Amino acid sequence: MTAIDPSDAPLLDRIARGDSDALGALYDRHAPRVLGLTTRILSDREEAEDVLQEVFLQVWRAPGRFEASRGSALTWLLVLARSRAIDRLRALRRRGRDRHVEIGAAEVPAPGDLERDTQTSQEADTVRRVLAGLPADQRRALELAYFEGYTQSEIAALTGAPLGTVKTRLRQGMMKLRDGFRTYSEGGRPSASL
Repeated sequence: MTAIDPSDAPLLDRIARGDSDALGALYDRHAPRVLGLTTRILSDREEAEDVLQEVFLQVWRAPGRFEASRGSALTWLLVLARSRAIDRLRALRRRGRDRHVEIGAAEVPAPGDLERDTQTSQEADTVRRVLAGLPADQRRALELAYFEGYTQSEIAALTGAPLGTVKTRLRQGMMKLRDGFRTYSEGGRPSASL
């Protein structure tokens, strides 16, 4: 996988120069996937749409924060979205509007062309397969952290595991997830020793 989708590079350059049409094109290209993630985390379409707008507003205000060496534009957008969605989820919990997220819930259908929808579906399937191959304790820790927005300390309290154990499970799970995803992306199957 390249560090940046070549078709995103000119858009990001134009956004940095204040071109709102470029922001619109980036939004059209990636908003469905960002919205799918925020909806999955928040379980509330209206809240998810608010976070989606916040993410693209942040891109407009600070496009220079994107670092191609750290991943693709889509990855950057998804990281921003995940962070904002978890912040929103925590705020909702504090206000007593907790929305429990069901792991494995269907993703919100996203409009777009068939090729993009197919790629999104294949990538989601890959992530599900790799997650399913992880040891149960690592998979649960990842689900709690990344889909339900719990901190490491909260995961330790929920699972009864020591904080150091939770950190180790998350780190090992992420490494196995990365390796498994890379294996799938290269056309192979992850080893049974995930």
